[in-house]
Formats: sequence, structure tokens, C-alpha cells
Amino acid sequence: MRGADCLIETLSTLGVGRLFTLSGNQIMPVFDACIGTDINLIHVRHEAAAMHMADAWGRLTREPGVALVTAGPGFANTLSALYVAKMAESPVVVLSGHAPLGQLGHGVFQEMAQTEMASHVTKASWMSTDPVMLGHDLARAYHLAQAGRPGPVHLTLPVDLLEAQISQQAGAPPQPDTPAPGLPDTAIQSVLDTIAAAQRPLVLAGPALARNTAALTELTATIQAPVIGMESPRGVNDPSLGAFAEVLAQADLVVLLGKKLDFMVQHGRAPAVSPDCRFIHIDAEADALDQTRSSLEATRLTAAFTGDPMMVIQQLEQHANRKPLASAAWCDDVHAAINHRPSAWSSLQSAPGDPLHAVEVCRAVEAFLSRDLNAIYISDGGEFGQWAQACLSARRRLINGPSGAIGSAIPFALAAREAFPEARIVTLLGDGTFGFHPAEFDTAIRYELPIIAVVGNDAAWNAEYQIQLRDFGPERLIGCELRPTPYHEVVQAFGGYGEQVSTASELPAALERAYTSGLPACLNVSLAKHAAPVIRRQGVQS
Repeated sequence: MRGADCLIETLSTLGVGRLFTLSGNQIMPVFDACIGTDINLIHVRHEAAAMHMADAWGRLTREPGVALVTAGPGFANTLSALYVAKMAESPVVVLSGHAPLGQLGHGVFQEMAQTEMASHVTKASWMSTDPVMLGHDLARAYHLAQAGRPGPVHLTLPVDLLEAQISQQAGAPPQPDTPAPGLPDTAIQSVLDTIAAAQRPLVLAGPALARNTAALTELTATIQAPVIGMESPRGVNDPSLGAFAEVLAQADLVVLLGKKLDFMVQHGRAPAVSPDCRFIHIDAEADALDQTRSSLEATRLTAAFTGDPMMVIQQLEQHANRKPLASAAWCDDVHAAINHRPSAWSSLQSAPGDPLHAVEVCRAVEAFLSRDLNAIYISDGGEFGQWAQACLSARRRLINGPSGAIGSAIPFALAAREAFPEARIVTLLGDGTFGFHPAEFDTAIRYELPIIAVVGNDAAWNAEYQIQLRDFGPERLIGCELRPTPYHEVVQAFGGYGEQVSTASELPAALERAYTSGLPACLNVSLAKHAAPVIRRQGVQS
């Protein structure tokens, strides 16, 4: 067998059924090795889209998504998407083709320092150097992507290794490493006692745990103290968390559970967090704990424990015995803050002839999604994406995540459809975001992956437009204008369904027509330019 056959055999052993990929010289042996196997190629139009699809697969299924890209420029196209996956703590394996191992250093075609480049945006990055060990390298990457804090792992594959003839691969692929341990019973009891002694405790879970809503809901019910997942680049001002910033500022204890002390919680500093607030940090990575120790005064860090957050959740549930650890009044206040939305939103509507307000768009989408308990929504972009997160709810969602990058919406939605063939899937994205990957509607048509993209078309890079308005004034607006392009016609040209929507009353029926078309669809909505909401129960809110 060839090295490439060994690679595909290992993927099958690991249970991987699809590769998100784009063809290129150095990975053609892998394409060839897929023939006659149970590995399907989802062949996209840009390498970043392949990475975004693998990322979405990892987030939704909690099993590593696998992307396969070619060497040099093809690999380089994945770097921003790798950063998105790393910040979102998404389990991903990216396999990149590479110039031949035997010719490195001689100016060979598309030779690039891929291992070093990826090391900055992955958990681990290395090059295979022995065709017999390809299966072991791949299994190691797959297991590492899930271990501890999930994240992307990069393995680069010199083409001469893929073409090499081998009699057999080196034994059975390695099994997963022993997971990070839980905590000693005494440490678990200490955490529970400290929470119970606090008047206003909060447990904050990191991005990977935030997507495991069932686990966080069960933990909340068991310890009867507020447990909140955080995965937004807006941090304490995450619109989906309502007026969370208000209760965070009142907390006297914050337990960071697989959540780094970073910009998302303003590094634990006032005024976002009370200077008297104490912290407990539980994390699988010692580096994250060291970062907390260096950021906080010793008097504010009550304890720092190395342990697997999911295992710690199970231990907390076993020891808590559903004994309330926080006052009912505090729990109710936290719940009310997170669920708070301005009452004016329920009746907000645009004037006749004016572009729609984002709230109007989201009301119609929420009604559409509510008819399916398994619905998934994806939000992407600057201001419009934040309005979507503030207004929509579903069992599953995908957002751009802590990286703050945009452009992933369409690939995310296609991966969601691949993972959940029967779910209603709507992605809400800005017109700027649409421009990153419109050609993936061709992928959607080829693979029969129907989604609905609701494009909020305000003819601007509105997030930056709002910054200019706020910080520099209306007389200094520059470089953020776009044309009101008929994006629905772009999708029609690819063979999908498209429709222009200019009034809120048109949107419910348009969503149904898009859904019943059975095609990848785009609703191009005329949208007003509004800043993203900052939700407060007291003082100013928008």
C-alpha cells in the first residue's frame, strides 16, 4: 500500500467519514486513495472554507472535523480560519500536503515553513517524516485535538511520503492519551464550600463548555448556583447574555471553569469586575493557570487547580447533592439579567419605505426556527450578527467566536447541514460577510446542502462605520461603504433560490418559500444601519 492508503485506512478506523478539502498537486495521492472507501470528499472553493467547515463540524458534533488542503498557498489560506478554530476551542485536524521531504532546502515547488507557520494558531503542528508512521501521526493529531482544551492540530504530509510504497503501517494506531485527571475530593469540596460561602457567586465556563449546554444546565440545577457559558468576542457585552455585565460587576466570587482570564472578562479588572471579587480557576492547561496568577493579586486568587473541566463538572455534581450553593434571590437576579431585553423590541418596526431594523428580521427568523426543536442558527458579521445573537434562540448555534473574525457563516451552515440533514438551518450574515465565501453556494448546489442565508444588506461595513461615527464623527466617514448588491441574484446564478425582501411583512412567507424550495437559498434583506445592542437594565441601552 501507499502512504496515502495508510492515511485513509486510519481515518476509517477513527470513524471519520468525510474530508473537507480543496484539490492540489501534493494531495492527489490522498484523493486517489479515497476511491472505493467510505471516506467522502466535500470539495469546496477555497481552503479557508474547508477549515471553517471542519471547525463547524467539530463544534456541533464535538468530534474532530478534518480538513485536507494542499501545500504552500493552499495551506496559507487556512491560517485565519485556524485562528478562529483555536480561539473557539474547536476540535479540528488540518492535513496539509507538503513539498517532497527528499528535496527540502533545494527550492522545490511550493516549499514553505508550514509547520512553523501553523504553530502559532494550533495546539500542535508537526511534519510526518516516515510513511510507515503516517497512521500513528494522524491518530495522535486526532486524539490531541480533543484532549484537554479542544483545538486545532496541524499535520503536514510530504507528497513523497504519500506516494511511498509500504508493506504495512506500523502496528495499531495509538489510543487516546489518558485524559487530564479530575480533582481530589478535598479540592472539590473546597470549591463547593467556597461557592456556598459567597453571597454572589458566578461560575463562568469557556467556549468549549459553553457549547455543551446540556452539561451546563445540569450543573446549574445540581449546585443551584449560576453557571454561564462565554464564547463571544464581545465578552461581558455579549448580546446573547443580556445585561450580564451588571451582575458580573456585583459578583464576589468567580469560578473560571475551563475559562481563561482574558479580554472576555476584562482580565478580572474593575469596573467590569469588583476589585474585591475573588477567583477560583480550574483548567486543563497549566499555562492558563499561570496567566491568571500573573494577572491577579495573590489575595484575589483563592485557588488554582489543574483538572479536566468536564470531569470536574461530574465531580461537582456528585458531591453537591443538589444542595443550594447560592441564594435564590441572587440566582433569580442573574437569570433575569441574562434574559433581559428592552421591552420596546417586541413592537419595534421600521417606518414604511425605510430599510428594516435587525429586530424585525430576527422576529421572523425566530418564528421560523421555533417550528423545529432541532433548528440551528448561525450568526456572523459585525453589528447584524450581534443583533441576531441578542434576539434568537435555538438548541444549537454557531457564532464567529472569540477571534472576532468574520466570513465563516456560509461554510458553517453547510457543515451544519452535513451534520444534521433534517434540521432547519438559517444563517444570518452581513453583506460584508457574504463577500468572503459566496462561491460556496456552488458547493452547496453540488452536494445538495440546502440552507437559508438571510443577508442583512446595509451597504456598509457597519461595525467599522459605527466606530467612525462614535469616535471620529459623521464628517469623517471613509472607506466603509458598499453597494446594495442584489446578493440573491448571485445565489440564483449558482443555481440556488434567491429573493429580495424589502418589508418585514414579506419575510415570513419568503422564509417558507426558501425552505420549501429545497435549494440553497438567499434572502437579501434591506437593512438599516444600527449599532449592535449593548443591553442594560439600568441607564443607557440600545
